[in-house]
Amino acid sequence: MSRKPAKAAGASASVKQATLDLLRAFGIRKVFGNPGSTELPFLSDWPDDIDYVLGLQEAAVVGMADGYAQATRNAGFVNLHSAAGVGNALGNIYTAHRNQTPLVITAGQQARSILPLQAFLYAERASEFPRPYVKFSVEPARAEDVPAAIARAYYVAMQPPCGPTFVSVPIDDWARQTQTIEARHVSRELGPDPATMNALVAALSASKRPALVVGPGVDRAQAVDLMVRVAEKARAAVWVSPFSARCSFPERHPQFAGFLHASPAELSDALRDHDLVVVIGAPVFTFHVEGHASIFDGATTIFQFIDDPTAAAVSPRGTSIIATMKPALTMLLELLPETKRAMPPGRSLPPAPRAADPVPVEFLLHALSTAMPDNAALVEEAPSHRPAMQKFMPMRGQDSFYTMASGGVGYGLPAAVGIALGRGDIRTVCLIGDGSAMYSIQALWTAAQRKLSLTVVLINNAGYGAMRSFSQVMQVRNVPGLELPGIDFVQIAQGLGCDAVRVGKSSELAPALARGLAHDGVSLIEVIVDSAVPLLYAQKG
Repeated sequence: MSRKPAKAAGASASVKQATLDLLRAFGIRKVFGNPGSTELPFLSDWPDDIDYVLGLQEAAVVGMADGYAQATRNAGFVNLHSAAGVGNALGNIYTAHRNQTPLVITAGQQARSILPLQAFLYAERASEFPRPYVKFSVEPARAEDVPAAIARAYYVAMQPPCGPTFVSVPIDDWARQTQTIEARHVSRELGPDPATMNALVAALSASKRPALVVGPGVDRAQAVDLMVRVAEKARAAVWVSPFSARCSFPERHPQFAGFLHASPAELSDALRDHDLVVVIGAPVFTFHVEGHASIFDGATTIFQFIDDPTAAAVSPRGTSIIATMKPALTMLLELLPETKRAMPPGRSLPPAPRAADPVPVEFLLHALSTAMPDNAALVEEAPSHRPAMQKFMPMRGQDSFYTMASGGVGYGLPAAVGIALGRGDIRTVCLIGDGSAMYSIQALWTAAQRKLSLTVVLINNAGYGAMRSFSQVMQVRNVPGLELPGIDFVQIAQGLGCDAVRVGKSSELAPALARGLAHDGVSLIEVIVDSAVPLLYAQKG
């Protein structure tokens, strides 16, 4: 169907037409979905100028929309199938919430006239289902209110801290008449409090050994170059916040100190020699295990830049400055005086690992880092191998790295598809474990159908490596359900339309990577690796 001309604001139009016109005005050119009967009136006679991206399961649909939204920095628009589809999608809705990704999620609902009868496919209290992991959730009281609800959902999703929103739409609403709505401009930047900024500048000027802890908010705000200028002017060591889902500082920069642990004791030990810690675009701090955080005992002065008032309220110590990253960093750069403080030493990268059989993960990661194009984007979901990745795959900075902030797997593969859709001019590489891949393997089909520039490097250690590691940390034995034998990822990928090869020896790795990264379309490289896993945290004891 060709596009119908947009009607002037206030003119009469169907709810569907008014909604499609709003999407165009918001710059939304793709709708991600998996159709069901309650969505058919919205999807009928679909216009040519809005691309419907089909995913084969709702978790994959939301993951693709999340990746696409991060790549394009505009809200992803999702259409799910009633309560059943929302239920399938909830894991990745939670991840979008933790990622602070703007999404507008719509779901079909049964016809209003039969809702009191608890009709087949109806959703009970539909707006409550995705809470508390959406910023705004509503089933409009009247059909005429649907476009206004979708407009509000967009503005809320895009307002920092960004996140998903939800609108439930009864099946018979789309054909009803309503008045069209004009898209509005809502500003999104928030400047810092000048008095508190002056206090921070004074603390930085007096500090002998300051540290900057950078989080995903910097990269999300396209402020990495600005972050580098601040760090260089401050002559401060730069650490990455625990579980950062983006790369907010070039990891080969001479001031780059390394990655902070999500263990209170290990994080505190890493920051022990710093008298001032400034956390930028991240919580203070995200922990994963118990322990004493001596960083909060009072010897270290802590400041925080954050665009999330809730995260600021949670911080147990220090001064929080609520602002978006670009205004805050710009003001800090202007106010900072020159300093004669010695430049801090950066981290030393380890030597290149040696080849062996079975393939060591470190050897694989170093080879992939060497083979990837300089402008490629890496999407990672291999939790047990993250320490090795941080050593052997230093990221370049802005828009180079994406992972999930939630800890919930099943995000990485569809997110890589979404990023490849949004950044078609570069190669997207998905680095994923065998356990993670099986959560949303259907996403390969969407990528293959669209011939995306995507290479999947699948690390096969025949099990849930992170759980093996935690079993060691917690000193528990004979845990069932950690082994995954007998999965042929090459056949699965080929069956879904992808080029695929298996690597079992180190000598096969370099040619396989070169071939896969140059392939015109989607390629998968399954690498059989040593099943040994590192300790992610120090053992209890």
